[in-house]
Amino acid sequence: MADSSQLDLKEVYEFAIDVAERAGKMLVEASKNRTADENIRLKKNTVDIVTETDERVEKFIKREINAKYPHHKFIGEETYSAGQTKKYLVDDDPTWIVDPLDGTVNYVHLFPMMCVSIGFAVEGKAVVGVVHAPFLNQTYSAYPGGGAWLNKEVKLPLQNLPLPENAPKGCIFLCEWGKDRRYAPGLNLQRKVDSFINMATDYCHGVRSLGSASLDLCFVATGAFDIWWEGGCWEWDVAGAVAILNEAKGLITTGNPPENPDVIPEVALGSRLYLAIRPCQGTDAETPRESQERVVRQIWKRVNTLDYVRP
Repeated sequence: MADSSQLDLKEVYEFAIDVAERAGKMLVEASKNRTADENIRLKKNTVDIVTETDERVEKFIKREINAKYPHHKFIGEETYSAGQTKKYLVDDDPTWIVDPLDGTVNYVHLFPMMCVSIGFAVEGKAVVGVVHAPFLNQTYSAYPGGGAWLNKEVKLPLQNLPLPENAPKGCIFLCEWGKDRRYAPGLNLQRKVDSFINMATDYCHGVRSLGSASLDLCFVATGAFDIWWEGGCWEWDVAGAVAILNEAKGLITTGNPPENPDVIPEVALGSRLYLAIRPCQGTDAETPRESQERVVRQIWKRVNTLDYVRP
């Protein structure tokens, strides 16, 4: 067990940026070299494409981390998916939570909304985050007390306007379709689609889907998108970006309303249910946190409850 009291989080942060950007170069080079169908295989369904590149990049990241921090734990999407257990493995120990390629379908189609996501958790909470989008030449990053940044030079959020008084009216609502495309009454996809339509037709300024949970959250951290609501993704999809959003003073909580909606719970990384609100200024009537919580409660009233559990 590593001694978390001796951690230098700024050093962890700088190391994570370096590794993420080198991993991004591997993804760019692989995209140049591959042919249309070479090295592509399918997982359980046709919308969940994985390439050999995912696995190679994850092995590279894990090797670098193990060399620098041999006593830290490591959870990666590809190694977790290939493992025998689907239990939640993040505990109090210092743990790296990595998605070597978030937005794999985008990557296969050369749509630039894809990234390397590296999160670092201590005592079960994401504290350092790096999300590197190599096709966009953008790196989002944060560590406690160090601020949240774009390319280490531009501080987040990029815009910090008050949330609309009648939100979610006037807001951009960000969501994802997910990998499970079974459509029948009562299943998650039907619940999602009905929620998307409800938000689009009655309330929001616009509805967007980027195909990458990590980049979704980063764009919420910039202030470009107001609301992100999602169910079905995993801790490696969100860990790095959760740290970035928190440091940018956004809010992230559960996508499903709790029994007492007056209390906004802290998000659980492995919950698979998420609702994020962008950073904002306060007003004469509300603090920034009060504004964000107001929007959270309004979203909970307008979306369906989702049923995602760990298998």
